[in-house]
Amino acid sequence: MRHRFEYRIRLLDFLAINLAWYLYYLFRVKGGLDHMGVEPDFWVPMILVWCYWSVIFLFFGLYRPWHAASRTDELAALIKAISLGCLVLFFAIFVDDAGIQTRNSSRILIVAYWIVMVASIGTGRMLYRTMHRRLLVAGVGLRNALIVGWNEKAKDLFDRILQHPALGYRVVGFVRLDERKKGTQYRGARMLGNANRLSSIIEAHNVKDILIALESADHDKLLNVITQCNGHDVSMKILPDMYDIISGQARTNQIYGFPLIEIMPEIMKPWEQSMKRLMDIFVSIVVLTFSSPLWVIITIAIKMETPGPAVYSQERVGKDGKVFKMHKFRSMRVDAEKDSGPVWAPQNDKRVTSVGRFLRNSRLDEIPQFINVLDGDMSLVGPRPERQFFVDKLSKEIPLYHRRLKVRPGITGWAQIKQGYDRSIDDVRSKVRYDLFYIENMSFLMDIKILLFTFYIMLMGKGH
Repeated sequence: MRHRFEYRIRLLDFLAINLAWYLYYLFRVKGGLDHMGVEPDFWVPMILVWCYWSVIFLFFGLYRPWHAASRTDELAALIKAISLGCLVLFFAIFVDDAGIQTRNSSRILIVAYWIVMVASIGTGRMLYRTMHRRLLVAGVGLRNALIVGWNEKAKDLFDRILQHPALGYRVVGFVRLDERKKGTQYRGARMLGNANRLSSIIEAHNVKDILIALESADHDKLLNVITQCNGHDVSMKILPDMYDIISGQARTNQIYGFPLIEIMPEIMKPWEQSMKRLMDIFVSIVVLTFSSPLWVIITIAIKMETPGPAVYSQERVGKDGKVFKMHKFRSMRVDAEKDSGPVWAPQNDKRVTSVGRFLRNSRLDEIPQFINVLDGDMSLVGPRPERQFFVDKLSKEIPLYHRRLKVRPGITGWAQIKQGYDRSIDDVRSKVRYDLFYIENMSFLMDIKILLFTFYIMLMGKGH
């Protein structure tokens, strides 16, 4: 569904951007507003302009799914992106005109270009949204939703969803928190079970949205609901009178006067997410290019001390539970876990080789992970990826541990610069608090700060 949305919107924008370029070219060149000795090319600039606007829109998050979102909010975001893009073009043309000492009519035409861009793209998107909402009202493209709660508030929530089909929810049923409350269905929507079965109910009914309607007496059960949803690709929203118990982890979303609070949303702005990914790609290419001589030296050093491969690959759990192979320079014996199985490394671990200890202290053992960053399985900054064995174990022992899987794992992170190597479950609990703090406060500026601290730790030889 998400990929179909992006394809349609990008195709619509492609047509609108090129229409705006054609009109701008027509007014400037064919209209005789600029006296040019040679008529400029049409096709190559058109392709470059489309690429330019695609990047601008990507940075502003205009290709994210806006499921049942306000058309006014989308139009406002669109105008903001086009205004910034045209401002950049204005100064680019100003510099170009000053260099060739031409008339400034092209700068004046930027205003006309802005108007045409807003009109063409705005009209296209509004028509698409209007058509989309009509399809939702007709029952096409609805997302399966589950209401958690079996009380008057939950039933009122269901009634209001029925009144506003353009919200895009198809309620598949209810989940009760209190077994003492009886009832099997309400207005055709069935009671599907209790909250302890929430995870299996989500899978069985392909649920995409969890709508939580709890009474004051059920506040203490919210954590269990969130834990049951961990590992599933679902959004969670709650009625606003419970804002006080999740303060700092929520954002209000109101459509048709229908207020809901999103639990644990993505904090990073779209342009920051784009900058973070661009930085990942750029730094990875630079590090992998300039570290190539080190690969030869480190490989020789590792093989001279112990037999076995120089690069060690191990399955780790990444974003949204995706399993990938993480690469590192081998710092232990090949048979390090032959007898013990997966264990945390104790202090002064005898399995670590002399070369491996140097690689760990200097963080040079992490260099192969830049391949994972380039592939998109990891980021420069994020929670460290764990093995499936430890993910399963820690998810049972630490509340909200799965929240770490909502972002790409990283080579370094807030927990790594604040605390040493994991040697026990208590160390992991402490690190999870740091990881959750990073996730709820993540920003591009914070990533830069963490990278600078990591670089300092490497220079001081304080790595683990």
